[in-house]
Amino acid sequence: AATRPPEHRTVLRPSPHSAMLGRSLARAVRPRLSRGLATGETYDMVVIGGGPGGYPTAIKAGQLGMKVACIEMRGRLGGTCLNVGCIPSKALLHSSHLYEEAAKGWGPHGISADNVKMDLDKLMKHKAKTVTGLTGGIEGLFKKYKVDYFKGKGEITAPGSVAMHPMEGGPAQTLSTKNIVIATGSVPAGVPGATVTVDNDAKVIVDSTGCLDLEKIPEKLIVIGAGVIGLEMGSVWRRLGTEVTVVEYLDRITPGIDDEIAKKFKQILEKQGMKFKMGYAVKSATNEGGKGKLVMDPVGGGATETLEADVILSATGRVPYTEGLGAENVGVKLGARGMVEIDDHFATNVPGIYAIGDAVRGAMLAHKAEEEGIAIAEQLAGLGGHVNYDAIPGVIYTHPEVASVGKTEEQLKGEGVAYKVGTFPFMANSRARAMADADGLVKFLIQDGGAHDGMVLGIHIIASNAGEMIAEGVLAMEYGASAEDIGRTCHAHPTMSEAFKEAAMSAYGKPIHF
Repeated sequence: AATRPPEHRTVLRPSPHSAMLGRSLARAVRPRLSRGLATGETYDMVVIGGGPGGYPTAIKAGQLGMKVACIEMRGRLGGTCLNVGCIPSKALLHSSHLYEEAAKGWGPHGISADNVKMDLDKLMKHKAKTVTGLTGGIEGLFKKYKVDYFKGKGEITAPGSVAMHPMEGGPAQTLSTKNIVIATGSVPAGVPGATVTVDNDAKVIVDSTGCLDLEKIPEKLIVIGAGVIGLEMGSVWRRLGTEVTVVEYLDRITPGIDDEIAKKFKQILEKQGMKFKMGYAVKSATNEGGKGKLVMDPVGGGATETLEADVILSATGRVPYTEGLGAENVGVKLGARGMVEIDDHFATNVPGIYAIGDAVRGAMLAHKAEEEGIAIAEQLAGLGGHVNYDAIPGVIYTHPEVASVGKTEEQLKGEGVAYKVGTFPFMANSRARAMADADGLVKFLIQDGGAHDGMVLGIHIIASNAGEMIAEGVLAMEYGASAEDIGRTCHAHPTMSEAFKEAAMSAYGKPIHF
């Protein structure tokens, strides 16, 4: 297996065809694993954490015939993503978008609506109902695949031994196991070098969890950090009428996103009414009698500035959660910010202990964690589980959405890779124009010359449905497609995805409609 530097490890397959053959052979020789062992006997696997990495690991292990247990301290499966992250935020993002459309977005279609109102309490109930239904569904899947579910906190006490501390208190229960998988996820990060005390109950200085549960629409919101979480949450409340100001240390938004895409995205957000204060270092955020006060200094020097708002959201990223895990009990190595150190097969330095998801290196994405969970379950079952880290998409669920997979232009320049660029704007796409929703573009980056001339290296999209459209790009990159492969594939007309095809055509030749 080829490897890349630790922060971007990749387990590669020889080819798609050999991979499919390998999977078929693996299924034919799949080992018979223990099932239905009596209480007190050894598990094949104990998963610590029931989030988007942990619960798929447990389900896949159960599907493969293992005797498996999953320990979740929240008391509800799905982790941060399902309970206080991806899913509730998407419920608020969709509902707030519908509200904004009704209030002022239907004009081009000849539709007008008077006295449009938002019932925030009803919106929050919809969000809660969505979460409850999905968490209950995972419990049903655990029962279906015979996964033992423990509500409590898992602590590794020795290799092959996990203490389950029940949520309701009382003595710990010891689970013996052949393998331990750490899937404890992450928690909101603090603001480096600043005094910012989050108190979600007070609803003035909040993190992403608190911002999902505000009881009234604030007049003013300050967002610390112009990353994915901050821009999504800022968009929710801006649509509902809040004046939103984003404070960012860097001179650009969305670090890690292709620079051209980030600049265009910022312009769109500004046009929507979001304000930005770029190049400022936050010194403090405090609750002053029920109002938020933020003190900041210009990074390039200058006078200290103060902003006030009803709510201040701290959204400077996330850090691995390993508190109380018991890593020190067995000598599991932890790296920067508490990250569990692993090799290219998810193994820690302690035999029989593995780690996945936000607790380890790489992008903190729910779908990346899920892929790793499935891969480690397959590996421990004797199959060839793998994750191709060059084909992991990222999506920002604003409107329009931003989606990307593969390399950015800046990365390719830094690596000295010869490449070509192809772009296509949605202003030239008939479906987007018909919907009066034509902000954005599709951008292709492809290999220029050499044995892999024309191969897709990166795809970046701003579009109302970018999060769905990017899947075609992920599939193309998974199978090593060229831009011409995509450009010569028929796409239905009229669709937004025709812009995807024409951007590919632009990369190796010329598009038809631009």
